[in-house]
Amino acid sequence: MLFRPLNGGPVVKHILLIGFGLVMLYPLLWMISSSLKPEELIFREPGLWPSQVTTENYTEGWYALKHPFGYYLWNSAVITVLSVVANLVACSLAAYAFARLNFPLKKLWFAIMLGTIMLPYHVTIVPQYIMFSKLDLINTIWPLVMPKILATDAFFIFLMVQFIRTLPRELDEAAEIDGAGYWRIFIRVVMPLCMPALATTAIFTFIWTWNDFLSQLLYLNNPDNFTVPVALRTFLDASSDSSWGPMFAMSIIALGPIFGFFLAGQKYLIRGVATTGLK
Repeated sequence: MLFRPLNGGPVVKHILLIGFGLVMLYPLLWMISSSLKPEELIFREPGLWPSQVTTENYTEGWYALKHPFGYYLWNSAVITVLSVVANLVACSLAAYAFARLNFPLKKLWFAIMLGTIMLPYHVTIVPQYIMFSKLDLINTIWPLVMPKILATDAFFIFLMVQFIRTLPRELDEAAEIDGAGYWRIFIRVVMPLCMPALATTAIFTFIWTWNDFLSQLLYLNNPDNFTVPVALRTFLDASSDSSWGPMFAMSIIALGPIFGFFLAGQKYLIRGVATTGLK
């Protein structure tokens, strides 16, 4: 045959995926469009293409609160970076112990650790608040960072345990023959090979901490300590007019670090979730 019929399966699949992607992106596109509209036209013109374009929402939103919005971006950045570093160090240490070391009641402690994944956060938030209140740590960053230092994110421990288990034990044995101890094996052998799992942990910790609203609203009552989610909430007022345009504009700015951090570690993300290890 001179002409072969085209296989429409992949084409249809890609069209459906593109259409589904546009549906998922519509709220983001609408928010970008609304941030460029005069505030009186945001809900009057529901379309994506604004009839009038203005950047006043960005200028007004940046200086609308007690501090410039960059101040709240910095507060969020400090908490997020500390949380990421603490989670990487603490969870990797706990995962290495569960995956490579032998200690009493290891399986029991591992089962208890996995059981905490099913424990809702709302069950522990009241006793945690009471504990931090008695320690006089309210309105500080420590209630948000200290749980990460203590490796309370069981999901990331389990992720790293599964990844470390895929690494050949012969690498550890070869390092032991060269005189390396547990710490040196952990730092020189295991951690360099766990980059996909570490990157996955860093990406999800960054996103979850940056977007966390409940914990930051609960522990940070002083406006000088507000983070981005709490600062965005102050644009809305149930008893008076809400500043929708400036809020949308600052929301777009707040999404920038998330997209940047995700794109920077994207190549490790799938490998980390799949826990492929060495081939």
